[in-house]
Amino acid sequence: GINAEYGGFVSIVMNKQTLDKIPFRLRTTKQEILLRIGVLTLIYIIAFSTRLFSVIRFESVIHEFDPYFNFRSTKYLVNEGFYNFINWFDSAAWYPLGRIVGGTVYPGLMFTAAAVYWIAHFFHVTLQIRNVCVLLAPFFASNTAIVTYFFAKEVSDSNGSGLVAAAMIAIVPGYISRSVAGSYDNEGIAIFALILTFYLWVKSVKTGSLFYSTLCALAYFYMVSAWGGYVFIINLIPMHVIALLLTGRYSNRLYIAYCTLYVLGTILAMQISFVGFQAVQSAEHMLALGTFGLLQLFVGVNWIKKHIGADLFRTFFRIAATIAIALFALALAIGQATGYISPWTGRFWTLLDPTYAKDHIPIIASVSEHQPTTWSSFFFDLHLLVFLLPAGLYFCFKKLTDANIFAILYGITSVYFAGVMVRLMLVLAPISCVLSSIAVSHTLDTYLKFFKGNKGKKEEFPAQKEVGLVMVAGLSVLLILYVFHCTWVTSEAYSSPSIVLAAKQPDGSRLIFDDFREAYWWLRQNTEPDARVMSWWDYGYQISAMANRTVLVDNNTWNNSHIALVGKAFASNEDAAYEIMRQLDVDYVLVIFGGLTGYASDDINKFLWMVRIGGSTDPNIQESDYFTPSGEFRVDSSGSTVLLNCLMYKLCYYRFGQVYTEKGRGSGYDRVRNVEIGNKDFDLDYLDESYTTQHWLVRIYKVRPPNNRG
Repeated sequence: GINAEYGGFVSIVMNKQTLDKIPFRLRTTKQEILLRIGVLTLIYIIAFSTRLFSVIRFESVIHEFDPYFNFRSTKYLVNEGFYNFINWFDSAAWYPLGRIVGGTVYPGLMFTAAAVYWIAHFFHVTLQIRNVCVLLAPFFASNTAIVTYFFAKEVSDSNGSGLVAAAMIAIVPGYISRSVAGSYDNEGIAIFALILTFYLWVKSVKTGSLFYSTLCALAYFYMVSAWGGYVFIINLIPMHVIALLLTGRYSNRLYIAYCTLYVLGTILAMQISFVGFQAVQSAEHMLALGTFGLLQLFVGVNWIKKHIGADLFRTFFRIAATIAIALFALALAIGQATGYISPWTGRFWTLLDPTYAKDHIPIIASVSEHQPTTWSSFFFDLHLLVFLLPAGLYFCFKKLTDANIFAILYGITSVYFAGVMVRLMLVLAPISCVLSSIAVSHTLDTYLKFFKGNKGKKEEFPAQKEVGLVMVAGLSVLLILYVFHCTWVTSEAYSSPSIVLAAKQPDGSRLIFDDFREAYWWLRQNTEPDARVMSWWDYGYQISAMANRTVLVDNNTWNNSHIALVGKAFASNEDAAYEIMRQLDVDYVLVIFGGLTGYASDDINKFLWMVRIGGSTDPNIQESDYFTPSGEFRVDSSGSTVLLNCLMYKLCYYRFGQVYTEKGRGSGYDRVRNVEIGNKDFDLDYLDESYTTQHWLVRIYKVRPPNNRG
């Protein structure tokens, strides 16, 4: 109720024109400023509080998978210090290879959380580092709302648009999905850095100020330290520069802004170990470098044009352009031939060609957040903004400015990338809010004029006031529905930590499944400190952080062949799998099984990706061997013999054939696949069941030592 009233309030009290038309209109600039501050304060509080559903319903707990690595790394940074973190070699990951953590992460998230922790303790405010990590994303979401206000204000030159944009991004599901309490991931601070960089870029282009350009470079540096998505910034801004050049909008302000950003920003970006010389060598950064060179040529040519005649200049331009193009092509060819310019990465190719990962890098395609976005996901994550965004683009095209051109480019490119990969809905959400706020502001400006009395003037068309009332009321209702939708999605869809599952019972009460933490705690308490655990890579970070045990693979996925070897072990029969496990010194094997509870994200449903990834390095593993002759993937009696005897099948379904899961069904009925399993009576030759959690979600097996040859 409060959120709904707030949404309607902001939709009306949004700009000066609106304030002039309501009964309690404000008559002084100071009062208007005070009201804006009050609204922004309310937005700040709501942006933070709406992300706390998970803490209220469950507890202060880290969500998902990657955040557990970030949490573990932050604890190491806080306890061991900056230099030890930068030089940290983690021998408990990727056994037996290990991982150089300091040189393979974007450290901005860890440093930010550690800084908050250190500052709080400096002022004698006692905080647990876990609670700092849990609440960091909501805190930065509130800051993002404020920055979005300034960004939208710069784009539209309207305080009203800024307020609406801030209110929208405070609760938009597309952003909340990565910024709820407990979502301690890079995107939690990266979107703040992204919008801050864009705001300062637009501001620096408008003013030509070296000060704002320097701040823009610093914001870009923070973005580089936080998330690999900084590549979007360093390609979008050059696109904006080129667009301004092509539309005849070049100015010295643009030259100062871009040169400062590129030179200073690139030097700073190179200080991040994980980026290093990629900032000037990788193909993803070549557009920025080329634009920097193009800008110098453009300025140089304009200078020469002022000092020579028109005929001579045309001759000079033809010769200079030919030489420049030839030198550029030669430099590009030499750079690629010598390897100085590294080729585009697989992830980058995936953005250009959505089918690339499935054909060439199955491990990227196996991640659910890398799948193309469905239309229903757009509406689910953006709701009303899906329809307002095109209207905002229309108003930007109607009145082209340097800032509007940037918003148009940002909107169009982010719509494309969000369609290619569902994860990038996160990048689309902010500009959707900005463009939608422009549409709302312009629409209300247009129709609220009809309420103002025009003495002695004829109405522009019949029923003018009635039409205005319908439009304003209709838009207000839509905004209120947007608030309801966002609150519902946040509460029901994006506030459940994957580490703790919940289900509703017939009487409406909640049933909690805490099997993951139960299993990890068992590992921590009942296995040797140097025990090595083999699982699919999805669970590597959680095992390292919560069980404090050595893992073979984890969510970093930097070594495809090592993951393929684990996939091969799970896809092989027990004899072949045992040989691989002995080679890797595996002590325990952990699998996730949902057949008893109906948990669909278990290892059986992920198994085909293990086959595909394992087959990418070993041609003996063929995906077709795991299907029935009719091409179906089945675990019942008609399933493939290879599937029914592979290690993954046996570890998931061991003793399950003795269990009755549903009334009227036979034993071994799988509630996810909705079939009775085909291979019920079997024993394990090389592994012993060590622990199975209460709801059978996690099963742990100990690998037997080899038989004594004597």
